[in-house]
Amino acid sequence: VQLQASGGGLVQAGGSLRLSCVVSGGTFREYSVGWFRQAPEKEREFVAAIRWYSIQYYGDSVKGRFTISRDNAGSIIYLQMSNLKPDDTALYYCAAGRPITSQIRSGSGYGYWGQGTQVTVSS
Repeated sequence: VQLQASGGGLVQAGGSLRLSCVVSGGTFREYSVGWFRQAPEKEREFVAAIRWYSIQYYGDSVKGRFTISRDNAGSIIYLQMSNLKPDDTALYYCAAGRPITSQIRSGSGYGYWGQGTQVTVSS
């Protein structure tokens, strides 16, 4: 299974970006897919995740601003990010797997990770 994240870039505070994660190989419909981010000198942080049956989870810092969705036909996960803040600046990774509920936010249970796409929000 391979994951390819894209869509990052430089945006001003208050702006929007949409990240994409293409999942190839495996059985996409069986996977939960999550987005995580890591800023320099900070720990990895859970952003959002979506089950194969479309139940969504969000980190507290992005709730109400970010929306995760999936296109099963295209094996793509989207992360729509709105009202971006400088604190959202980080390298964003997508991950796929079969995490149980207690693993959704921790990152464990995801067997496959993409290479990351950089998001930079200027003030």
